[in-house]
Amino acid sequence: MSEDDATSGATEGGRRPDVVARREPNGESAPAKILAAAARRVRDAGLVRLSMQDVATEAGVSKALIHYHFRDRDALLARLIEWLTERLLSRERAALDDCRPTEAIDAVWRWIELELQLQELRVLLELLHDPSTGAASAARRAARLRHIEAEATTTRLFQLLDLRPRVPVELLVGVVVAVLDGLAFEATLNPERESRVSFDVFWLALLSLAE
Repeated sequence: MSEDDATSGATEGGRRPDVVARREPNGESAPAKILAAAARRVRDAGLVRLSMQDVATEAGVSKALIHYHFRDRDALLARLIEWLTERLLSRERAALDDCRPTEAIDAVWRWIELELQLQELRVLLELLHDPSTGAASAARRAARLRHIEAEATTTRLFQLLDLRPRVPVELLVGVVVAVLDGLAFEATLNPERESRVSFDVFWLALLSLAE
């Protein structure tokens, strides 16, 4: 169960219902609002300078409310890693939904292009280097989940194209994840560069390993 679910399900016996039940007009829960604000702060100012007060200011909430939902900075970062990973993998799973074989490569690119625009992957990659205990544990889980999803995506892509890889897909997964991460960094460091070219070169090389 996610922290959002656990929080929204609290009762009077455990937590103040006026705080727990509070939602934004758009339906966003307080924890989700805080997590989104934390992600923006990391994106704009970097992880090193991130403080609970910065997040509170960005979210438009009190610092006390952040501590209410997230015990400390480590707990906030750990949950932020989980939240960003959940969002990333949800979009990845949807990328090839109802996709025709002739559209498969473009569908994968549209998903990657969206990730580059959102910049959430870049934020996630920065968070993975935080040494605190909770964040480090969440980072290891995120890496495992990303590899599992990348294997499913690559397998699905080969199936749509009616191709059979000449090497086990699980051996390709690390490269697939690394290329996506590289594109995220490249888009930040060199935004003028055409990422689609790098994507096409990679997938042509990958598909050459299939028959």
